[in-house]
Amino acid sequence: MIAVMPNTGLAIALQPAERAQLKQWESAHGTPRQVALRCRIILKAVAGQQNVAIAEGLGVSRPTVQLWRKRVHEQGIGEVWEIAPGRGRKAHYDQSQRDRIIKATLESKPKGLTHWSCRLMAEAQGVSKNTVNRLWQLHNIKPHLSRTFKLSRDAKFLEKLTDVVGLYMNPPGKALVLCVDEKSQIQALDRTQPGLPLKKGQCGTMTHDYKRNGTTALFAALNMLDGQVIGECHGRHRHQEWRKFLGRLDAEFPPELNLHVVMDNYGTHKEHMQAWLKKHPRFVCHFVPTSSSWLNLVERWFRELTEKAIRRGSFVSVPDLKQAIEAFLQASNKNPKPFIWSATVEEIIKKIDRARVKMEQIKPGSTPPRGNKKANIL
Repeated sequence: MIAVMPNTGLAIALQPAERAQLKQWESAHGTPRQVALRCRIILKAVAGQQNVAIAEGLGVSRPTVQLWRKRVHEQGIGEVWEIAPGRGRKAHYDQSQRDRIIKATLESKPKGLTHWSCRLMAEAQGVSKNTVNRLWQLHNIKPHLSRTFKLSRDAKFLEKLTDVVGLYMNPPGKALVLCVDEKSQIQALDRTQPGLPLKKGQCGTMTHDYKRNGTTALFAALNMLDGQVIGECHGRHRHQEWRKFLGRLDAEFPPELNLHVVMDNYGTHKEHMQAWLKKHPRFVCHFVPTSSSWLNLVERWFRELTEKAIRRGSFVSVPDLKQAIEAFLQASNKNPKPFIWSATVEEIIKKIDRARVKMEQIKPGSTPPRGNKKANIL
């Protein structure tokens, strides 16, 4: 008898990161079928299976298994994405047609509208909406999304930024750092009809329309040391209310501690308070640059208040709204979690410089970057 040696094929040695990458490609929703099949072949080969067993299990021929063993053994796992010349599905649209669609997306708008949709672009270019969708995905173009931004024009931006960030990163001894601001025009909105409660398989509901029942202004101070928040609501937000709130802060903390107060440049903070501040030298003011409210950590707490206590609430009156704000204050101070500032001045400046460079580079007629090799599936 003649002994038949098992057809094991070439051995493939992969690093853990390479094996994890193959598994990610194999299971990703956007991976083409042929690429996912190649990943399965290599993963089974790495697991020690023989060529015949791999071919039978995946429904392919043994030469196919041998081919991809050899290519990955010689070229690496990136070879599973390669398409040999003359093979694979032929591109239905040439590069000039694809460039025309991308250019129209970036440099034009549909008549009377602000941005393109897949169907509108497909109709304008005479292609299918799936073709437009795949092209946008390959170039990472998302016309339906937008983000807000604002670059500060403060002449002393760097000076103020360095002062506030330095205070966060290296707070002074025998002193407290308080982030103080007011959240004005908080509306007491009452829904016109009662909504349905949260149930299994059903989210809570609320009417899209509402009735306005007045507004209140919240003055708040966040203690950076322990995350405690001191707040009080007022009907108006003038310098009189601001001075009253600072007086409360003066009474809340031991007199031997200096209070370093981070605040914005709102008029009531710096124009009408000079005399009062001179009489209370323990208050050391640190102004954030204009259009830089993100630098004041109490704004982060305001977002928590809005998301968790106000946005989904229904308030029949201003006192009802104040009661909800006070309840959130008490719950927040029961288990406070301080916000930790980690960004350095250098990191912030680099990010702002990148934003300025991008703004300067936006010019009509600029050509978008080319897609990768997967573009030939269109």
